[in-house]
Amino acid sequence: MTLPEIVSERFTTEEGLRVFVQVPEAHAEEIIAAVCAQNALVYGDYDSVSYTGAPGVQRFRSLGSGRNPATANTVTVDCVELSFFLPCDSAAAREVIRAIYDAHPYEEPVILVQPCLRTRHVRGMDEGNPNRFWNRAPQDWVPDEHR
Repeated sequence: MTLPEIVSERFTTEEGLRVFVQVPEAHAEEIIAAVCAQNALVYGDYDSVSYTGAPGVQRFRSLGSGRNPATANTVTVDCVELSFFLPCDSAAAREVIRAIYDAHPYEEPVILVQPCLRTRHVRGMDEGNPNRFWNRAPQDWVPDEHR
């Protein structure tokens, strides 16, 4: 897949991988901890950058060819989807995905890896923008350390 070249004075782009993992919500923090033990998930001036989507429902039916017996009907499990960015480094990505397999409660975790572009701000640019959280009254989501 060829990714587009996007040029701007406001931001730069970097090629990488976007990783999606579906997991029962009770195990989401274990998966993120395992990932962060292999890769700091750095995004500019921040690390441990990941996203957990709203709870949803994963559906599957066991075919009986793996560890578990076949199920007659589709079953559902309440899950969340985790996502994060990795630089284009096959060895590092392999270790992160291996860590997910080691920490995940499923025999066959749903892990999707997609080539992508991420944008990175130009440091120091636009700091006076009135929309930035530091230029307005603190909102509930702003960490205490940044107020």
